[in-house]
Amino acid sequence: MLNTSRCYGGAVVAPHHLASQAGLRVLQEGGNAVEAMLAAASTIAVVYPHMNGLGGDNFWLIHTPGKAVQGIDACGGAAKLATIDSYKEQGFGKIPDRGPHAALTTAGAVSGWQEAMTYSQQILGGKLPLHRLLEDAIEYASTGVAVTATLANNCAEKRDQLQHQPGFESLYFNNGKPVAEGDRLLQLKLADTLKQLVDNGLDDFYRGDLAVSMAQDLEQLGSPLRAADLQRHKALNVEPLSINIAGHKVYNMPPPTQGLASLLLLGIYEKLGLKTCSDTDYIHAIVEATKAAFRIRDAHVSDPAYMVKAASDFLDKQTIEQLVARVDMQTAAPWPDAATSGDTVWLGAIDQYGNAVSFIQSVYWEFGSGVVLPQTGITWQNRGTSFSLDKNYHNYLHPERRPFHTIQPALAQLADGRIMPYGTMGGEGQPQTQAMIFSRHAMHNMPLQETISAPRWLLGRTWGSEATNLRIENRIPEDSIKELRSRGHDIELVGGFEDIMGHAGALVLHPDGLIEAASDPRSDGIAATH
Repeated sequence: MLNTSRCYGGAVVAPHHLASQAGLRVLQEGGNAVEAMLAAASTIAVVYPHMNGLGGDNFWLIHTPGKAVQGIDACGGAAKLATIDSYKEQGFGKIPDRGPHAALTTAGAVSGWQEAMTYSQQILGGKLPLHRLLEDAIEYASTGVAVTATLANNCAEKRDQLQHQPGFESLYFNNGKPVAEGDRLLQLKLADTLKQLVDNGLDDFYRGDLAVSMAQDLEQLGSPLRAADLQRHKALNVEPLSINIAGHKVYNMPPPTQGLASLLLLGIYEKLGLKTCSDTDYIHAIVEATKAAFRIRDAHVSDPAYMVKAASDFLDKQTIEQLVARVDMQTAAPWPDAATSGDTVWLGAIDQYGNAVSFIQSVYWEFGSGVVLPQTGITWQNRGTSFSLDKNYHNYLHPERRPFHTIQPALAQLADGRIMPYGTMGGEGQPQTQAMIFSRHAMHNMPLQETISAPRWLLGRTWGSEATNLRIENRIPEDSIKELRSRGHDIELVGGFEDIMGHAGALVLHPDGLIEAASDPRSDGIAATH
């Protein structure tokens, strides 16, 4: 078992060690947590390109002493030309999973970097220049990074879907074969793109020469995105959702993310009144709370401009009590509901000044649309596949509409004054893993690293299978598995530290300045401390 890392000078947690170290170097130079996250975020975009990148979206939660928690929503909307009729006229019964027609939403990630940098400069007094914050990312894109097992495995496993997408093979294949673990991955065009952002400013991505070249590539490849879609986009400063759980205030992002589901899940779990996180009842309670929270999410959450009821209205005491009443602690509720998958990165940082950041960045599915833009080397997301071509569905496609997001960072202000940013990758698994992290540590006093390393589970459908099941890591005791099955859970045992359970992380800032940090042994990351 790994031990919790502790320090006083600052810490960064990321699912790749080079990203953690990039953020740490900024802290060591006196930078703040937001600046450290900008360095880590740009680096993770290079070293973990199957899970995130400049062609995706991101969301931020920022805690600053004495100020309200700040949310940044950097989610790109659908192209103006992306209509239900246009897709149906081209013969599509649904939005394609891969390829140029899946690349239908603006990439918001760089606008999130820009908004965070503005916050750093105006509120935190940040002084590090952009060229310093993107320095590591440019270096690794230029000189190469060693391919990780998760990158190699995803490239090989999704070969049939991705190999023939524009630009994919030239970047992610060597000598006609998918890149292998340990290969050197060079991203020279992406390095030039990052250098251009340094020279011209981050807004060049949306309203400059870079935007023009990306729009040209997207149109020529067959995407509905145009320069006007990029020009229209801006990141949003938003008020996070919050809920009181056992005296702790827990924050998450509002729609279009599934942050509501994460908070509802915790609210239901608290009311069930479990005193310990013993295996059987604990797993059953969180799984059943997940089902209840997901049914609210799946019926209501989308672009908030299209929602009839505000997300915060679902967090009232009466709604949570109604959901709790539907949970049977002895019998699993049926779960035929559809599930989604996604690959993402969560990162967290705390600095010596008491600032804390919870951050998440994604291209949705592994490698997103699979489309790599020829002039810039950017792999574009497929977040728009969450839209439906059925106008009767609550999340139907409409021009400029923002897509539903599985990704959402979490942050808690604990009752004793500690600050806890935490989160994970993993699509539908994110609310479930967030609930495990928070409940184990904040409610049941499990040590932080043990919280992250402990066995996890995932309610959802396996890729390529119509069977709905509950996947559980095989470190859970056999007696608990037997009891869960007797309660009606359809269980599939998986490996002890399974990649599908996500790459989680957490940090805790104590009132006396002590920082605790924990990284997921399922990932390639570390808790880098100063």
